[in-house]
Amino acid sequence: MKPAARLVTILTIVVGLPPLALPQQTAPAPPRQDAAGNPVRRAPTGHVSNYDEAKAAGYTLPDPLVLANGQPVRDAKTWTDRRRPEILELYKTHIYGRVPERAPKASFEVAETDAAAMEGAAIRKRIVVRFGDKPDGPAANVTLYVPAKATRPVPLVLHLMFGPRPSSEPARPMETGPLADILSRGYGYAHFRYTEVQPDARDSGGSGVIALALAPGQTKPEPDEWGSITAWAWAASRVLDYLETDRAVDARRVALLGHSRLGKTALWAGALDPRFALVFASCSGEMGASLARRDYGETVDDVAANFPWWMAENFQKFSGRWSDMPVDSHMLIALCAPRPVFVTGGTQDQWADPHGMFLAQVGAGPVYRLLGKKDLGTTTLPPLDTPLTSGSLGFHYHTGGHTISPADWNAFLEFADRHLKPR
Repeated sequence: MKPAARLVTILTIVVGLPPLALPQQTAPAPPRQDAAGNPVRRAPTGHVSNYDEAKAAGYTLPDPLVLANGQPVRDAKTWTDRRRPEILELYKTHIYGRVPERAPKASFEVAETDAAAMEGAAIRKRIVVRFGDKPDGPAANVTLYVPAKATRPVPLVLHLMFGPRPSSEPARPMETGPLADILSRGYGYAHFRYTEVQPDARDSGGSGVIALALAPGQTKPEPDEWGSITAWAWAASRVLDYLETDRAVDARRVALLGHSRLGKTALWAGALDPRFALVFASCSGEMGASLARRDYGETVDDVAANFPWWMAENFQKFSGRWSDMPVDSHMLIALCAPRPVFVTGGTQDQWADPHGMFLAQVGAGPVYRLLGKKDLGTTTLPPLDTPLTSGSLGFHYHTGGHTISPADWNAFLEFADRHLKPR
């Protein structure tokens, strides 16, 4: 018997005290950062963040061009009629969740118009997209700009935003992003704040638009029903419903843009709604454009533990079992095909695995080629700050961190010009 245990026994017998609980040995906590400054986390599964490329390899991706019954997909019709619906259903059931049939209706109100915004360069509107019948219910306050000198409906960039203003404040010029450049290129621009639609918080399934879709007696969505990412994506489509009614906008040429968790949202919205003509996913990371099977930076385990409300409840079963997922992010990108998808990442944002996002674009390439579109044109990660924009799949690896850099904006707009501008 060890001395500490003998002492506990003696004290228990002589003094009559209950046995003392000896401290349990646990694995030491990992450092908060590695030598390069990358965040290091221990997930509840015990997995510790990895940034070693040699350890990130060794996975096998599901083939987007093989049907569930094992038959190969050799033509566009089989992809469109059979394989794409299979993959979409897998994402709805196991990953992000499906939109319930009880989802609320949306209504639109143009609440404000300024015909001489930005010193006469733009027409600005504020549109309230309400969900459900209650006037105090969730609503997206959309700010829309179109070039004042436009003589025909314009293509538009719809930006899912983290801010910058609460909805109670009057509309004002955008505080982030190159609005003047966007307008000068002949695009319209619209944005709304995502948390106005659905809170971004744990246990938020009883509020926002998700709550409006609960059946009597139901307190949370079913295991295969929507998490917050699907709710935000659904709201983007409802904003597009409004844009289809606005004569200043060519709703057939709307690019959807999101950053970080909203980059994940933009990809999923593009998969769900083929009306979005182009998707720009900035630094979307794990369960966005980054390959989930690649053990690098943030993992499925981290998302399942730290952001469970983003996903369908069914997603939790893949924590610690990444290879059991029937899909991976190259298939999410492929769901947007043949429409263009632009992906970015930063050198100082290895948590989001920029290389893994590039590899997902590569993995989606066979689907784009099957549909007659040009892929990235390379399987090698390009040099820093060298955008790939010549095909229907675009990529930019910028110097910097978790942000949409000025170079990203410029590369995205060049990419959009190739695909959304009239020939």
